Amino acid sequence: MKNSGKLKGKTLFITGASRGIGKAIALKAARDGANIVIAAKTAEPHPKLPGTIYTAAEEIERAGGRALPCIVDVRDERQVQKAVEAAVAKFGGIDIVVNNASAISITGTLDTEMKRYDLMQNINARGTFLVSKTCLPYLLRSENPHILNLAPPLNLSPKWFANHTAYTIAKYGMSMCVLGMAEEFRAQGVAVNALWPRTTIHTAAVEMLSGSEGALYSRKPEIMADAAYAIFCRDSKEYTGQFFVDDEVLRDVGVKDFAGYACHPENIHLLATDIFLDEAGPSAKL
Repeated sequence: MKNSGKLKGKTLFITGASRGIGKAIALKAARDGANIVIAAKTAEPHPKLPGTIYTAAEEIERAGGRALPCIVDVRDERQVQKAVEAAVAKFGGIDIVVNNASAISITGTLDTEMKRYDLMQNINARGTFLVSKTCLPYLLRSENPHILNLAPPLNLSPKWFANHTAYTIAKYGMSMCVLGMAEEFRAQGVAVNALWPRTTIHTAAVEMLSGSEGALYSRKPEIMADAAYAIFCRDSKEYTGQFFVDDEVLRDVGVKDFAGYACHPENIHLLATDIFLDEAGPSAKL
């Protein structure tokens, strides 16, 4: 999907943007000349994962954007406030918020330690609420404000709870922020939407958890970046409260060939449907 230039001069506040999907979204917007606030914890190199907020900032500026790296743990209210204040001081406001930071533990009830339960709740549900709440006063001043949560549709089928109740509760907390805030701020024109991948997305963090073989059945983070970009280019007053799936968004803007998004295009018939989605749908077969 080609860039349109519509995000030039816009300021995006992206949590967890030092790597993976968050960084892919940042780089996509940077090619328009957007300002990117990299709100993430990784200031020092991780022993197993590539990238820091500073290396991400360098990539964003090489891509044509302006970057502000901020050390942010979304569980820490003061750190979030300081990053938002720094963003406004440097760029003059905030136009788009991407709640990408997330914690995951696919474990059953008896195998989920309470510290892991608390981590998922505090990053996923509480962190999303906190970042959105802190940015909203500035979003309300923007011409086309968007909040985008990387969260699944609210699928209440018991099978999505049975094997990992704690994670589902935490992730659906992000989804419920979409449901509530979209309606709360509809009249003010702030779009609040969710975006979820049709298939598994292969990132360095996923590889660390599940191994490199996952790439055989996954798509690249760029499909999520292109879908997020398409959402940001829409009128915030007309598109809110939606639970978007990446390839459906791209189909709507004319993308027909999805093979290039696959990590291994020769394996597109083997793409694995992501969690919380009941069917792969037609796009996964392309």
